[in-house]
Amino acid sequence: MKTIAIAIDGPAGAGKSTIAKIVAQKLNIHYLDTGAMYRAVALKVLQEGLDPSNHEQVISILPSTHIGVTYQHRLQRVYLDGQDVTHLLRQPEVAKAASEVAVIPEVRIKLVELQRSIAQNYSVVVDGRDIGTFVLPNADRKFYLTATLEERARRRWLEMREKGYNQSLEDVKKELEARDRNDMNRTFAPLRKAEDAILIDTTGKSIEQVANEVCRYLTDIFADGL
Repeated sequence: MKTIAIAIDGPAGAGKSTIAKIVAQKLNIHYLDTGAMYRAVALKVLQEGLDPSNHEQVISILPSTHIGVTYQHRLQRVYLDGQDVTHLLRQPEVAKAASEVAVIPEVRIKLVELQRSIAQNYSVVVDGRDIGTFVLPNADRKFYLTATLEERARRRWLEMREKGYNQSLEDVKKELEARDRNDMNRTFAPLRKAEDAILIDTTGKSIEQVANEVCRYLTDIFADGL
């Protein structure tokens, strides 16, 4: 049976993960959160007491770092060296470290192999920063979600407040600016819109509005499922 791949790229806070999860649910296929894989590597780096910006240190632990992904009732669980670490991956320090380790080509190559393998075996909606340009360049449909920096910072700030993290809106905005620079200026597979990706600006739009807009572009692929 042919598998289907939907790629959703964009900067942090643009709503990629939320929309990808909803679209996957509507299509009754798997959602693959690639960012969680990078956060798992970042978690390992922090657990080992290493500097995530030190490429040599990060590369040194890659051979002994094992990332796994399973699905329970279509919900993704991420394993680090055999342990389920899903609940640890959204901590601010892990997310910040993930942005630093993600620029390392050796890290990306290691995880891209896993991501492509999953996409070969399952129909998936995949979100990230280089899915349509590098990870799955032949995806059946590609999207690029964006929003103003102010909107993205506000969303991330509200999300962190709900989870009990006490960061100022200004600090969140600065972190997003730094992450944008890292993602867009890395030499290996930088964040950019694929030429054949559909651009959707999510500023001022509800989650439901964006999800419906994405799904309208998928009716030809999933005629029976939308």
